[in-house]
Amino acid sequence: MRGAPSLACVLVALACASPAPEPPATASDGRQAMGTVLELTLVGPDAEALADALARLFAEVERLEALLSDWDPASEVGRLNASAGRGRRSVAPEVAELLGRSRALTRLTHGSFDVTVGPLVALWREAGLRAELPTRAALASALRRVGGEGIFVGADGSVALPEGASVTLGGVAKGYALDRLLPLLGAARVEAALLSFGQSSTWALGAPPGASGWRLLARAPQGGFAGVLTLRDRALSVSGSFGSFSEIEGRRLGHVLDPRSGEPLVEESEALVVAPDATLAEALSKALLVLGAREGIALVDGLPGCEALLLDARGRGRRTRGWDAAVAWEPLGPQA
Repeated sequence: MRGAPSLACVLVALACASPAPEPPATASDGRQAMGTVLELTLVGPDAEALADALARLFAEVERLEALLSDWDPASEVGRLNASAGRGRRSVAPEVAELLGRSRALTRLTHGSFDVTVGPLVALWREAGLRAELPTRAALASALRRVGGEGIFVGADGSVALPEGASVTLGGVAKGYALDRLLPLLGAARVEAALLSFGQSSTWALGAPPGASGWRLLARAPQGGFAGVLTLRDRALSVSGSFGSFSEIEGRRLGHVLDPRSGEPLVEESEALVVAPDATLAEALSKALLVLGAREGIALVDGLPGCEALLLDARGRGRRTRGWDAAVAWEPLGPQA
């Protein structure tokens, strides 16, 4: 047939064409962990290795939860709280590491992030059950038992809490757990990963095939979505002051407490922070809510590799200078 290629030409073309590369495998799963859902997505060349990696990652988070939970009196943290005021106690290395880091983060955030808020959490939980505001004397008493600087972490890994102190790691444990997962990815030759605790704490490693990063929707404080961000090789923490709230004597109170005053936050807002590690991102997102736009944004602006966006109840945003570029921010509302 005129114009048709000869068989020889076809064979030559096939021989010269390089085979198409095999697309990478993907493995995903989600399980209940640390009071929410942990969702893991892994990308790599070996599907079987990825499935094995998922099992190891979930097992590691389960192990960490058994150490760090302040709800379980039998956990390392539960036993530590029960021994407050009784001198040094040997704890698991992970507990000592996170408490030492938390103490440093209290200094970094000028006291706006503090894991020793346990006495205040107990005070306001009881107030909610009674539907009565705590007395000034009760608030002052609880505040005297708060202060991250009072945590002792020895070079030998021993830890001590002052009498009456109580640590609660719910505001940072998820980020710490995600950070602890990253070293486990190498054995499975993971090329990219998205590790996320209920969209509140996320680690994005690399990028999915054909993309520049992991595209994530950011929720707005009062529902809907504020925008889309693209995350690559960074951690993200999203914290809201009114994720849950209570009404006591006509006052609407958020669940986030200011460790300096002992009072719950009363303004609804949402903080998004990206950082080089998830522990830092979690601490900064809580601190940003407490410090507010001016002081909080200034704090994050001065930290290498960190960017932030703070949204008020109407979705109006204040952000660090590098936020838009760092996450390729695409606002979905006129004010975000």
